[in-house]
Amino acid sequence: SKKMLQQSNGNVDAQVFQDAGCVVGVNNATFNVYEGEMLVVMGLSGSGKSTLLRCISRLTDTTAGDIFIDGQDLVAMNSKQLIELRRNKMGMVFQNFALLPHKTVLENIAFPLQVKGFSTDDSVKRAFEMVELVGLNGRENYFPRQLSGGQQQRVGIARSLAVEPDIWFLDEPFSALDPLIRKEMQDEFLRLQGVLNKTILFVTHDFNEALRLADRIAIMKDGVIEQLDTPANIVLHPATEYVRKFTEDVPREKVLKIESVMDPIDDNTDLGSLRVSKNAIIETVAESVLTEHKHVAVVDGAGVIVGAVHASKVISMLFGKSNPTEIKV
Repeated sequence: SKKMLQQSNGNVDAQVFQDAGCVVGVNNATFNVYEGEMLVVMGLSGSGKSTLLRCISRLTDTTAGDIFIDGQDLVAMNSKQLIELRRNKMGMVFQNFALLPHKTVLENIAFPLQVKGFSTDDSVKRAFEMVELVGLNGRENYFPRQLSGGQQQRVGIARSLAVEPDIWFLDEPFSALDPLIRKEMQDEFLRLQGVLNKTILFVTHDFNEALRLADRIAIMKDGVIEQLDTPANIVLHPATEYVRKFTEDVPREKVLKIESVMDPIDDNTDLGSLRVSKNAIIETVAESVLTEHKHVAVVDGAGVIVGAVHASKVISMLFGKSNPTEIKV
């Protein structure tokens, strides 16, 4: 493949590589990740999602292309520069946690800080803060074997956050957990993101998990990003048949925000006293809206009215009577 790349002068044709028997892990994936955004990369096994994550962090070298983080060209970095970048800007959590079995919870969390040269006192102090953040108070001196799967994952998350990374890479961190613990960890993850506001790339094969966590979702198949969009747009306007199959059984009220069914206000709009956030998921406010006889005011983060929604629109959404093209996203 290296010889073929040299002959191609950097102009990579994935089909040529495939015809030669090479496996194209990621094929012409071009996108931005914005500060404070949670981008979920989703796909089935073999889709290229984990390879994409490893390429962005340069745990796997790319065959061609560019990777920039805060204007820094990762492809041009040497090993020393990469190690420095990973230590100071990146946090990583993977499915198997990779906890050190001979170290306690506190020692596992403090370990990357000590590698960075923190004093014992400072690293232990920071580790205690992380223990509290992820809700493991009282288990500081436990060893990994004494913890449940969910608790072990919390230690992994705490350890990755201890160095205060700007960017957080998570590769199927909850896939080995049973459904109840997985739901708890998703709740915990959303709580942490609400506090920390990290820039996150999160890999999963679970579409419902992607819908629950993501600001945007990239759906991959055979190394290609089939669609990259908001959860609402992916559910309402799937770009390909492959994406549509993921979305066909998704309850829209669990995904769409109230702003997707609101109408503009005019002189004839009869507003009641109820106010709902434009970012509220329809399911969470449906009962309140349905018991209101007048239009409900929809407000932005500053409390300014930006539209109105009537119970009839919510009923149409809940019972599937609305045409997807009539719904705004």
